[in-house]
Amino acid sequence: MIIRPRYNWFRMLFVWQGSVLPQVLPRLLILFALSLGVTYFHGTIFQHRVPLTAAPFTLFGVALAIFLGFYNNVSYDRYWEGRKLWGALLNDTRSLARQALTMSGYPATSAPVTHFVRLLIAFTHTLRHQLRHTDPAADLQRLLPPEQAYTVQQAHFRPMLLLREMGRWLQEARETGHLDSNTQLAFDRNLNQLSDIVGGCERLASTPVPYTYSVLLHRTVYLYCFLLPFGLVESISWATPLIVVFIGYTFMALDAIIGEIEEPFGTEPNDLALNAMSQMIETTLLEMADQPTPTWPIARTGYVVD
Repeated sequence: MIIRPRYNWFRMLFVWQGSVLPQVLPRLLILFALSLGVTYFHGTIFQHRVPLTAAPFTLFGVALAIFLGFYNNVSYDRYWEGRKLWGALLNDTRSLARQALTMSGYPATSAPVTHFVRLLIAFTHTLRHQLRHTDPAADLQRLLPPEQAYTVQQAHFRPMLLLREMGRWLQEARETGHLDSNTQLAFDRNLNQLSDIVGGCERLASTPVPYTYSVLLHRTVYLYCFLLPFGLVESISWATPLIVVFIGYTFMALDAIIGEIEEPFGTEPNDLALNAMSQMIETTLLEMADQPTPTWPIARTGYVVD
């Protein structure tokens, strides 16, 4: 995710970091070189003129723009759903921490309450690691007792194992008289919501947009862009390279943006900032429990937060 202030219209023209221009620039240079060649040879290949005009490209461009718009909406819906799931995660972990601190029979600074809060933090980090296919060992070791950290590390679905540990915490608190049945039900409702969040994230991560859509869109965009010089050279002559590159940038950049945001839990610059959100949840819960909070690197304006 890019942290950047709202620039004026002129500065926005020259933004580099966070733009997909670095990604598509090599392709635009190839397109520019092709357009120069087509313009120089007046749209002929081996003394044979390519019989293309601007008319079919106009109609085809409208259809392509509609298809790109559809795919962009699908990708952004996935991105926004991922953000809503992590927003719900923040709310539910805060609610559970508050319940443990104020509704259980344990003192707010007692070891059982602190352990429950750390289970919530470990749950958040393991979910992030599962979605990004990274190793949670370091986070587990600093948050949980060694034996419990080892048990969770060996599991395949680590967030669900931590939900089980939180369920056992509730069971033990109920058996020792620190929770009544109504309070236990209130806890359990929030734990069920955490399970729903995990399921929603797994659904997004394991069910991408059908691959055939991506292939069709990618092929169509590039075929259109690389044939476009032949259709425009007769009508705009030496302006062909500039116009073609501008149109190509529009289509290629949108294709690249769609490719980034359709997988919202990745590590590309425009994906969700799962690290930052995990750190925010950890800091919030530790502050609620009157525990020392870690010092995180401060995100400078204009830089990527992952």
